[in-house]
Amino acid sequence: MCGAKSKSLAFAGLLLNCLGMIFSANTGFSVSIYDVTSRSISLRWPKFSGASSYRVTATSVNTVGHSLLAHFSDVTLKATLTSLIPSTVYAIQAEAIDKNGIILAEAQIMQSTAPDIPVIDRAYSKLSNSITVEWRAVPGATGYMLTAQDGDSFIETVVKNSPGTVTGLKPATLYRIAIRSINSGGESQPSPSRKAKTVLAAPILSVSSPSCDSIALSWQAVYMAAGFSVSLMRSDGLGRMLRENTTNTSLIFTNLDPGTLYTIKAYAWNANGMPGDDFTYNQRTIPCAPVNISIEEDGPGHLLVSWSSVSFGHYYVVFVKSDDGLEVHCNTSHTQCHFQSDCGFTYFISVFAYNKAGQSPLGDVFNYTTAPCCPSDFRAAFVSSDTVRVTWAAVRGADLYETRAASWSSAVLCNDTAPACTLSALQCDTRYRITVRSLSEAGGTNTSCAPKHVATAPCSPEIKNISKEGLSVISVRWESHNEDATYVVTARGEPGLWHCTSTGSSCTLTDLPCGSAFSVSAIAKSPAGQSLPSYSVPLETDPCCPNDLILTQVTQSVTNVSWSAGKGAQTYITTLESPKGQAKCRTLQNYCLLGCITCGTNYTVSLKAISETGLTSTCTYQGYSSSACCPSGVKLYRLSNNGIRVFWRASDETINYSTDLRGSKGNFTCIPSTGGSHCDITEIPCGDVYTVVVAPLTDKGPKLTFCPKKIYSVTCSGSSVGMVIYRGKSNAEHI
Repeated sequence: MCGAKSKSLAFAGLLLNCLGMIFSANTGFSVSIYDVTSRSISLRWPKFSGASSYRVTATSVNTVGHSLLAHFSDVTLKATLTSLIPSTVYAIQAEAIDKNGIILAEAQIMQSTAPDIPVIDRAYSKLSNSITVEWRAVPGATGYMLTAQDGDSFIETVVKNSPGTVTGLKPATLYRIAIRSINSGGESQPSPSRKAKTVLAAPILSVSSPSCDSIALSWQAVYMAAGFSVSLMRSDGLGRMLRENTTNTSLIFTNLDPGTLYTIKAYAWNANGMPGDDFTYNQRTIPCAPVNISIEEDGPGHLLVSWSSVSFGHYYVVFVKSDDGLEVHCNTSHTQCHFQSDCGFTYFISVFAYNKAGQSPLGDVFNYTTAPCCPSDFRAAFVSSDTVRVTWAAVRGADLYETRAASWSSAVLCNDTAPACTLSALQCDTRYRITVRSLSEAGGTNTSCAPKHVATAPCSPEIKNISKEGLSVISVRWESHNEDATYVVTARGEPGLWHCTSTGSSCTLTDLPCGSAFSVSAIAKSPAGQSLPSYSVPLETDPCCPNDLILTQVTQSVTNVSWSAGKGAQTYITTLESPKGQAKCRTLQNYCLLGCITCGTNYTVSLKAISETGLTSTCTYQGYSSSACCPSGVKLYRLSNNGIRVFWRASDETINYSTDLRGSKGNFTCIPSTGGSHCDITEIPCGDVYTVVVAPLTDKGPKLTFCPKKIYSVTCSGSSVGMVIYRGKSNAEHI
């Protein structure tokens, strides 16, 4: 298997860096490598049609005479070649053989074994996040893989040679360390492991200088630490080193030099006394705090802060923080600073001295409270003409408010903790000077609050007289002593409100509804406000005339008058008047019977509506004509040929009459010509009793029903009308 063909393939394989797979040029049969160790190579191939077995040969390229031959059945498609030499290149040939021993196909590949397994000499930790490993070099290895395993987690690192360090580890943690050698063929199996523990983590210091001669340190607890060692010395090397061992997590070094830079180093040790990582920090001590601090207001809105100078102080910073959290500062080389201030605030002032070493410790913190703010946006609302309620928005710093109202003749004072005050017993129609000042226990009184001038509302007018000037017109007069006011008179009643306005002493209410009761009052208005209303005066308008009046003639001399109710009216007087006489009726009802009416006469109709208090409205309506007079002397006569003649005496020749005969055998009507005094009815049935009525005809349609009704019996003579006999008047007739 070491012919020219094999050597050329081996040479080509080395040039191609051990190609992973080589195919047979003719058959497509191939072999591939899937695992390599120091002394083994694992390979696989596909099943080849017709093959009953497979043969694999591995020949060392750089070692003479070392080769390996293996046979496999047709069901085996992969194999591991063992007992190989580490870091050695092998030419591997796989052959597919049929049952007669004939080679059906072949494939070749070049592969190097991994280097030999290294052996760890030493594993140790100097830093809390790493472990360093030392080992002897392995021939043929181009690198090494270090593995640190902690339980199920592990970290791997590739290095070129010994020693090597695995980083990214946890402090104070025990790790299992192993190493593999690597070359182009692969990596060896892991070496026998060694245990190593990382050292403790360094304490992380928080350092400050609480005073000019001390440095304070604190740190969080360190895992697995049994104690801590802290050393301190001047960074310039002068003086001696100070060292403290402690099991606490804080420490203070005192009696140090002010304004001096110190180097601090700290580390933790475990129960075995082994030190861990150290932590180094530089801290300077800084000058003493300024003293004799004073604060004063050198003008409205300005604060002056001053202090004594400090030794070794190159400049100063003043911090002023208001009670709303806002902070400002001033940086100066002098010993005073100016600040703007607002009313009603408490300011907290601290002063620090600085030099090249840094900031001094915090000295005394002073506070200063400015005077409370002025409630300049106050408003005055008039409760009445002599009472004003003053309100304003609450202002910062005020514990108490003082409200003062002064006129040319008097003054009113009010003190309250609330942002409101009611000033009573003021004079109406008077100009006042109102001042609201704020006071506080800490800031004193703000005396710079500006006043406002407010005029009180006008005085109430007094109604002197109400008079009726015409139909639905009422004049109201009053008395008032306001200098400049407009007066509004209001009539208030069930129908609603009516107003009139004037700048004088009277005005007129118009279009007041009839039959209504009102309460009349007056107020005065000015730009300052509105007065209280005057005392109310009652007002009653004349009762209303009825809208409808109906006259119905009951008899020839009696007429019924009815009407709708008139608002506000209690009593009615109805009058019918003509040249022939007068008919009058006084009643509490809305109807009346008027007697002594002359028939056929034109009347003037009037009605008076009278209220309970005697107010009267005279109402005139359209004229009324009584009906024509009924005829007299009504009689019936028999005519020949079965006829009846009705005869009467007419009251007026210009009146038309209608004649009605009503009996059990029939009803008959006849109307004679104008001015006639009789009417003939032919073919009237005999042997019946007839009711006869003769009544004037009216233009309005229905006939009069109050004319007399007479009864006649008509007998029969054979088949013709016999005697006509008068039987008297009808019982239904009434007056």
